[in-house]
Amino acid sequence: MLQNTGKLAGCTLFVTGASRGIGKAIALKAAKDGANIVVAAKTAEAHPKLPGTIFTTAAEIEAAGGRALPCVVDVRDEKQIGDAVEKAVQTFGGIDILVNNASAINLTGTLDTPMKKVDLMLGINLRGTYLTSKLCIPHLLKSRNPHILNLSPPLNLNPIWFKNHTGCFKLSYTMAKYGMSMCVLGMAEEFRGSIAVNALWPKTAIETAAMNMLGGSGIGKQCRTVDIMADAAYAILSKPTSFTGNFVIDENILKNEGIKDLDIYAVEPGHPLLPDFFLDEVPDNLVKHMEDHGGSPVFKGGKTVADSAGSGPIAETFSVIKGILSPDVVKSTQGVYKFDLSGEHAGTWYIDLKNAAGSAGSGEPPVKPDVVMNMDSADFIKMFAGKLKPTMAFMSGKLKIKGDMALAIKMEKMMALMKPKL
Repeated sequence: MLQNTGKLAGCTLFVTGASRGIGKAIALKAAKDGANIVVAAKTAEAHPKLPGTIFTTAAEIEAAGGRALPCVVDVRDEKQIGDAVEKAVQTFGGIDILVNNASAINLTGTLDTPMKKVDLMLGINLRGTYLTSKLCIPHLLKSRNPHILNLSPPLNLNPIWFKNHTGCFKLSYTMAKYGMSMCVLGMAEEFRGSIAVNALWPKTAIETAAMNMLGGSGIGKQCRTVDIMADAAYAILSKPTSFTGNFVIDENILKNEGIKDLDIYAVEPGHPLLPDFFLDEVPDNLVKHMEDHGGSPVFKGGKTVADSAGSGPIAETFSVIKGILSPDVVKSTQGVYKFDLSGEHAGTWYIDLKNAAGSAGSGEPPVKPDVVMNMDSADFIKMFAGKLKPTMAFMSGKLKIKGDMALAIKMEKMMALMKPKL
């Protein structure tokens, strides 16, 4: 691990998306120097399945030796950002470092992506980065060693990153992330000599909530921990402002810092690691790598959505479904269901109530489905919450069914079990 040097002592960092994951790790690394951290994120109340809020992160920062200012911030909201910036200046006397970490990911193709999701990605990744930078820059210009660090990739213009390749990579996400990278390119030149502006991207997959959702079961052991990104960020932020306009890969800068054993960052030391997006590895090979080493990439079928929280209403519904699976339910049902969902939360999901103790999750079912249901994701949520009966949904045209109608009707039994839990 990269040792702290104390270079960030007394510095104030404004970190977006800092309640968990990479943003939190960067904040905690700086806190060990005695830095001040503005924890700018949306999560103020505990999430039922994801760890961390702005307040729990703030407590950990102070326990690590730093000072913390938790602020509820949606980076799409100019007022919330502006208020947080002003609180930071009033509390700590200024802002020295901005880390644009907040991000959203959407992996549906052009025709399947609602504009609401396009707006979400561009709003968080591109506009949020630009806006937060714009509001912080007047204060950064007063700092002795100001930095802006965007968590975004090198600008690789290979067309494979702009097409629907094996269903796992989409134009909209590339546009949104490359927008962050273009902010680096432009602002580094605009503020050269005044503010260092750089990008940081991982060489391999990093174990976060979003990666666990995208990679499916078994993906964790192919990842490195968030500590490698925290150490790499620390190395960048410790440099003078003359270090600017760089698209830094985490392991490269750590090797330059003298870290020779990168296996210390592996979730499972010695296990083959999954290369991250936007580098030299083509998407087809990423999918194969995941599967060869125990992962189950849910995006292989081409429809999945995740934000920086790594969750959503469909995923939450399926979490409840998994909780009520039992041999008795399987025995009484004996059917495999596939759900092709459209709309805001488009995706493919399945419930296997035929084999073993049952299973459920994202992507194609493990065996050929007996029933395929096509419907809007909003109606799916209503149906499993007991607000829309499958028979009524079918009769009204909201639900299209292919396969065994008797098994489709049996689905209502599972919905009755779920209703008290949703």
